[in-house]
Amino acid sequence: MCGMRSISESEFERIVSGIIDDREVIWKHNPIGTKEEILLWMLLSCLISYLSLTEIETPCFSGKPNSETYREAIAFILKDRVTFNIEKQLMRFQEVS
Repeated sequence: MCGMRSISESEFERIVSGIIDDREVIWKHNPIGTKEEILLWMLLSCLISYLSLTEIETPCFSGKPNSETYREAIAFILKDRVTFNIEKQLMRFQEVS
């Protein structure tokens, strides 16, 4: 992880909680996709910004992304940046959708 910005479990949880707290507004202003897809898209966008990812480090999608695509992209960018299991937090989006 040399030179690669990481994220703590508590900070990841804080970001997920913030998205969940604001979910009604997020859904209202991003009506394309399922509710879970929209929340995962928002998390991916927040992580790209938080981690200051370059264009090369940012996942690209071919075709129409779905919740699994977003989950894979999030796992990909966090792969070498976390030492905890992200799935517990990602499951929270299914619970509120």
